[in-house]
Parts: sequence; C-alpha cells; structure tokens
Amino acid sequence: MSGPPPPHEETRADAELARRFRAGDEQALALAYRQWGALVHTLARRSLNDAQDAEDVTQQVFLAAWRGRAGYRPERGALGGWLVGIARHAIADAHAARARRADIENASVAMQEEAAGHWGVDESEAAVLRVLVLQQLRHLTPVQRRLLGMAVYGDMTQVQIAEHEGLPLGTVKSHIRRALHSLRRVMAP
Repeated sequence: MSGPPPPHEETRADAELARRFRAGDEQALALAYRQWGALVHTLARRSLNDAQDAEDVTQQVFLAAWRGRAGYRPERGALGGWLVGIARHAIADAHAARARRADIENASVAMQEEAAGHWGVDESEAAVLRVLVLQQLRHLTPVQRRLLGMAVYGDMTQVQIAEHEGLPLGTVKSHIRRALHSLRRVMAP
C-alpha cells in the first residue's frame, strides 16, 4: 500500500527541485511547471476571468521565473511560494493593462464622438486637434513613440513590452507615462 511520501521526503524533493531550478537545469523548469503550472493558471483564471489571459499570465510567470531564477532565495521560502508571488504581480499587471486599454478605448470613443458631433459644424477644430496630436507625437522620443505604439496598437502589457525590448519594467512604465502625459497636455481643452 503506497501513500503520499512523508513530509520530510517531500520537503527534500522540493528543495532539490528548487536547487536544480536555480542552477539552470531545464528539466527542473519542466518539473516546476508540471508541479505548479495548474495552480498559477487557476489563480490567473479566477482573477482575470479569461482563459487566454490566464494562459498568457501563466507563460509570463514561468518565463519571468526562469529569467530571474538567480534572484530566487530558497532561505526566504519555497519555490512554489516564489512562483505564486510572481503570479500575483503578473495578474496585477494584467489588470492594469486592461484598465489602460479601457481608458484608451474610452478616450478614443469620446474623441470620435466629439469629432462626429462637430463634423460639418466645425471640422476645422477636429483637424487642428489631429494636427496637434501628430505634432506632439513627433516631439516624443523615438523610444516613447515605439513603446506607446506597442501598448496601444500592439495591445501589449508593460511586462510584455519590457521583456520584448529587454528593458526594466520601471523604465517602460516611465516612458509610457511621460508620453501619455505629454499627449494629454495637448488634448486638454
């Protein structure tokens, strides 16, 4: 009759998996995914209520964990707990990206409705606004234009942009925030 292993053996196995993972053993990554992937996916699915977003977050978590494995400190907690912590941040980033997309979509709809309301009555005002926005886009740095374009038109989260561009997440957030503030000043009444 075989049951679950005693807790001390399970702890040793988890510690060994964590050591191998941190050392860069790709088989340990696969084992960690098998052991905690469903948990990460479930957390993301429940929070985001979207299967595709949950899959994206799960992939981001294990990719971020693998890339940042040197930062894992076993003395601070188990590998599973560390992965759950990364998942919580990735889920928060996904919620923030949704909110940004919703804000951008709402602003776009509002601008289109306003422009449609003025169409025929005063289309020169809408044309001036378009020219001002285009001019302001030219004043953004090339990095700001590229990152803002990836966020708006590429529908990428800031985490995805940071990974794609090889930039720290804080740098990406700062560039996008400054670009949006700059555009907002032009579009303010």
